[in-house]
Amino acid sequence: MTTSSKSSNMVLPQGTLITGRWRGGRYVIQRLLGQGANGIVYLVKRAENGELYALKMGFDTIDLQSEVNVLKALQNQRRKHRKANERQGPSYLVEVDDYSHLGSEIPFYVMRYVKGEPLRTFLSNRGDRWLNVAGLYILQQLRRLHESGWVFGDLKPNNVLISPYGEVELIDYGGVSAIGRSVKQFTEWYDRGYWSAGSRTADPAYDLFSFAVVCIHMLAEEPLKKAATSLPQMRSKNDLIHIVQNEPVLGPYRKWLEKAIEGKFRDSAEACDLWKELVKGFTKRGRPQTSTPRWMLGAFALSITLLACALYLTLRF
Repeated sequence: MTTSSKSSNMVLPQGTLITGRWRGGRYVIQRLLGQGANGIVYLVKRAENGELYALKMGFDTIDLQSEVNVLKALQNQRRKHRKANERQGPSYLVEVDDYSHLGSEIPFYVMRYVKGEPLRTFLSNRGDRWLNVAGLYILQQLRRLHESGWVFGDLKPNNVLISPYGEVELIDYGGVSAIGRSVKQFTEWYDRGYWSAGSRTADPAYDLFSFAVVCIHMLAEEPLKKAATSLPQMRSKNDLIHIVQNEPVLGPYRKWLEKAIEGKFRDSAEACDLWKELVKGFTKRGRPQTSTPRWMLGAFALSITLLACALYLTLRF
């Protein structure tokens, strides 16, 4: 996806005070988090209490309202399923307002901010085995979206942030589409249509396919890159299946990946359950087997020898 000239000309400098026209919320820009064709995301600090949030300014009111609807749906779903004795936790959506800039009214919304690293950086710093935990949290986030009637669409490593404590946040909801509609935004490698593996209609299987390719990218990048750069008429989901079946590092995830690539999961709940099973099995296989210390074996052998000698002397005399 390319950045529009309108968005690139709209980048505001650090220290700019954003004041909401209607609600009066005041936020100071700390730095740019990202930008795309439909808006810019800043890390901001609330002027009143210094708390950090992510603030997105949009250039199309309808597109931005669609993202706001998604965040509201997620928030309502969490409230619905929250137990009476559980804490509410941080809100997905904090505030929606307009910002007056050079005679124009620019819509924006404020959402929670998770201080974390992109998925690739997280795995590089902690090891590939952390994909077990991170993957489960990503799938749980996708499941919440799907059960609220939405598909994330543009799932890729850069759109996943992971905190030092393993908390996962999906960022850039600009690609979110209602189930049954066309996917609004996608990135080629992770797109089902790119691999001739299905349509670009938004359904849970689309996100699960994208997540499967993300896993392959993180653990077997070179084979994926080779397959992805082949001629379009030669490229198919069978290339992905071949990688999964022939790369040892993907072995523990093979069953899950094949099912996601083939689009055979009943729903995202089933995908979460199977991932849990595979991770449990992977963990058990990965545990070092406890062995008896050598000194204990030596002591046992000595005790047997002494016992034999004692019996011999007793019987002889």
